[in-house]
Amino acid sequence: MLKKVLIANRGEIALRILRACRELGIKTVAVHSTADRDLKHVRLADESVCIGPPRSIDSYLNIPAIISAAEVTNADAIHPGYGFLSENADFAERVESSGFIFIGPRAETIRLMGDKISAKDAMLAAGVPCVPGSEGGTPEDPDEILKMGERIGYPLIVKATGGGGGRGMRVVHAPDELVHAVTMTRAEAKAAFGNDVVFMEKFLQHPRHIELQVLADSYGNAIHLCERDCSMQRRNQKVVEEAPAPGITPEERARIGESVAEACRRIGYRGAGTFEFLYEDGEFYFIEMNTRLQVEHPVTELITGVDLVKQQLLIASGEKLALKQADIKPHGHAIECRINAEDPTNFTPSPGRITRYHAPGGLGVRVDSHIYADYSVPPYYDSMIGKLIVHGEDRETAINRMHGALSEMVVEGIKTNIPLQTRIMEDPAFRAGGADIHYLEKMLGMKK
Repeated sequence: MLKKVLIANRGEIALRILRACRELGIKTVAVHSTADRDLKHVRLADESVCIGPPRSIDSYLNIPAIISAAEVTNADAIHPGYGFLSENADFAERVESSGFIFIGPRAETIRLMGDKISAKDAMLAAGVPCVPGSEGGTPEDPDEILKMGERIGYPLIVKATGGGGGRGMRVVHAPDELVHAVTMTRAEAKAAFGNDVVFMEKFLQHPRHIELQVLADSYGNAIHLCERDCSMQRRNQKVVEEAPAPGITPEERARIGESVAEACRRIGYRGAGTFEFLYEDGEFYFIEMNTRLQVEHPVTELITGVDLVKQQLLIASGEKLALKQADIKPHGHAIECRINAEDPTNFTPSPGRITRYHAPGGLGVRVDSHIYADYSVPPYYDSMIGKLIVHGEDRETAINRMHGALSEMVVEGIKTNIPLQTRIMEDPAFRAGGADIHYLEKMLGMKK
């Protein structure tokens, strides 16, 4: 078993990792910027090290500072959480070459799945269904680009192979838009990701966003842990997540679940990961794999009873998966609402001091958050200040439980998106289940 883990992250996920380490008797090291010295996990950790000023580039993205902190505290391993360096293959490689255990997949696996073209090739080889599109990058010749667009069919989407977070993609509805869209996406990709390779795929009109959680050890064992529906999105950013996905049959779950588990075995995957799909007309289409823990992992934990962070720590310790696929039997329904420090109408960030805070409670209610009364939300990082998660015996119960929990939650001194989350829980289309990824923006008047 690992003896000491350095947590290379901040906020609620850092606190989540710390709690899992405590339950396994693992000591913790918190690294933090000067703006985060009062974070809850920093106060609770066995040791803490300041790694730089507030800007992420100078602290949470500062690889030498993080490695140095692990060295001076004699840590065994580094857990990257999500975001920041969690999917940075160079960081994973540097961690391992410095003599520490990276709590996640191997660097070569991160590279393979971080490039959308190589990831798609690997999935096709493993029998995972993919969106029809170009094979490899888009050619330079405008005539060849137009021929490729004609083969795929319109509408199509141009994507940066190194993109993410909704950036580096353009939807094209007609041939006369295609060459310009490719040129613009290449320029944006080069500026944002340092990689101007783009590819094209068929653009699905009304898909849902369905993803599957996986766990795999270093010995070729892999399982899937049911699916999540993350279709409630604004500008490609998830707002509400739930598990299991409404309308997915046990047969569909078993079929797509075994395909992703087999893909893990074929690529030698290690740790927790998530396969993301677009789902339309009963068909799954692979879009990418997140080689890390997801923000929305709690909904999977609540319906399966599996502590995913503990599993990460056990796998990193060299243990075999104790779980078999037959052990995974989802029960009930879980919903997660991301609670952000932002204006609920125009979505501008709302940093500042929290003057009053009250967390909801009751049967089946879980709050993953690092905030407390008198805590000051800094302006330097993502606006998410917590996650409210509920579990019920069925989806209707879970929705009603979430509605009640939102009404109990009090965060004063800053603005939050709690009113928006309440509105979603009351929305007839959401309550009916199965809304597509465009629905929330239409509900908010952002799309026709």
